[in-house]
Amino acid sequence: MGRRRKARKPPPKQKAIMPLDMQFNCPFCNHEKSCEVKMNRAAGVGSISCRVCLEDFQTNINYLSEPIDVYGDWVDACEEANA
Repeated sequence: MGRRRKARKPPPKQKAIMPLDMQFNCPFCNHEKSCEVKMNRAAGVGSISCRVCLEDFQTNINYLSEPIDVYGDWVDACEEANA
């Protein structure tokens, strides 16, 4: 007499990793996807500039920083200047 075989579970499915955005909406001219972030990790500087209104911003970054962090710093600096 043979014993019953166990049914193997299929391997878990990999979650699709969505890449983070590199282009954002401009807080000055409100154009969509007009601001592009450039990360210079060697110099430790992140810069963002708008192609339409030519506004730009630079901030210090570290090895954990992402483009959304540079955009968030820019928005925070805009709100601080207006307050």
